[in-house]
Amino acid sequence: MSQTTLKVEGMTCNHCKMRVEKALQGVSGVESVQVDLAAKSATVSGTADRAELINAILEAGYTGE
Repeated sequence: MSQTTLKVEGMTCNHCKMRVEKALQGVSGVESVQVDLAAKSATVSGTADRAELINAILEAGYTGE
């Protein structure tokens, strides 16, 4: 299992944080997700592909890299 940290832009509140968490948890291969609103980042553990994680963030309405 690996850990990936992504920058997430556009989050402004706890609702945004929860929305990003839910989007990332829906990606196949994700074991756990921690989103840090203040740091504008998400740390994902599991075997999910980085491109799929970024796509999930984009589909949720935020910018990820």
